[in-house]
Amino acid sequence: MSKASKIKSFDPNSPGDPDAQMYGLPFTCEEADIVLVPVPWEVTTSYGGGTSHGPNSIRDASFQVDLFHPEFPELWKRGIAMDEIPAALQEQSDHLKKQAALVIAAQTGTHSAKKKAKAAEALKLINAECAVMNDWVEQRCAYWLDQGKLVGLVGGDHSTPLGLFRAQAKRHKKFGILHIDAHLDLRIAYEGFAFSHASIMHNALAIPQLERIVSVGIRDFCAQENEVFLKEKGRVRIVRSADIRAMQYEGATWKQQCDAIIDALPEHVHISFDIDGLDPTLCPHTGTPVPGGLWFEEATYLLSRLAAKRRIIGFDLVEVSPGKDEWDANVGARLLWHLCGVLGR
Repeated sequence: MSKASKIKSFDPNSPGDPDAQMYGLPFTCEEADIVLVPVPWEVTTSYGGGTSHGPNSIRDASFQVDLFHPEFPELWKRGIAMDEIPAALQEQSDHLKKQAALVIAAQTGTHSAKKKAKAAEALKLINAECAVMNDWVEQRCAYWLDQGKLVGLVGGDHSTPLGLFRAQAKRHKKFGILHIDAHLDLRIAYEGFAFSHASIMHNALAIPQLERIVSVGIRDFCAQENEVFLKEKGRVRIVRSADIRAMQYEGATWKQQCDAIIDALPEHVHISFDIDGLDPTLCPHTGTPVPGGLWFEEATYLLSRLAAKRRIIGFDLVEVSPGKDEWDANVGARLLWHLCGVLGR
C-alpha cells in the first residue's frame, strides 16, 4: 500500500495501535517524512539512571497522544516513524555503565593500586566505545538525511547527539544550537569521560560550523564551565532560569524574552532538548533534576516562535527516564510530538 493510500484509509481518531509505528501511525521509516533515530545509551550518567530506556518508553507512551495538533493539524500525514531500537547498543550501554561505576568510585577515597589500574583500564575502554557510539550515530543519521528525511534523535543521555551534530556540520556551512537544559554541559571530560553527558556542548564547540549555542533554562554550572563560557567570547549565550523569572517579575513578557533568544541564533538551528530543562514536576525521574526550569507551554511557545523565524534542521530529545510510572515518558512523547511539528514546519 502506498503512503497516499495509507493516509486515505487511516483513521486519526481511532485508538493508537501498539503494533503500529510511533503514535500509532501506519508509516514505515521509508515512507515517513520525519525519522526518529533512537540511541539507548547512558554510560556516563553519574546520578540517576534509566535514560537508556527513554526511546522505548516514549514510543510506548506515544500511542496515548491525540493526533490532532491545533498548531500542526496535518502533521500526522507527514509521517513520523522511529528507526529500529538497536538492542546491541542497549546491551553495550548496560555493560559499560557497570565499568563506569568503577571509574567514578575510584575518584574519591583511598583505593589500592590494583583497583586504580582496573579503573584506568575501564576508563580507556569507555572512551573508546563512546567514540564508536558517536560514529554509529553520525552514520545512521547521515543515512536518513541522505534519503531526504527530517531527522530527530531520541536518547539516551545527553552525550548521544554529538554524531548528529557532526552529520549536520557536513551539510550546513553554519548552524546554531538552541540548548534547553538545567545544566550548561560545558565540562571538559567530566569524571575523565571524554564523551560525558555533562560535556556534550563542550564537545560540540569543536565543530567549526557551529556558530553559536544559546543555552536556556540553566540552573547549574561549575567554575570550569564558566571559564569555557568566557573563553568562547559570545559563541555561547546563557539564559538562566532565574533570570527568566526575574525579568518576568519585572514586567518582561515571555514573547519578548523568546525573541531575544531567537535573535541570538543564526538562520539554521538544531534544537537540543534535555528534558531536565523543564520544571522537575514534569520529569521527576530524569537523571539530574534541578528546581526551577521551563513549564511545558513556555517551552512549546519558544519552539513554535523559533520555527516561525528560523529554519529548524533537526533536534534531539534526551534524558527521559521512565521511572516506575509513565509520567516522564508521557511528557516526553508530547514534547516529541511538538518537536516533530516544528521540524516538519
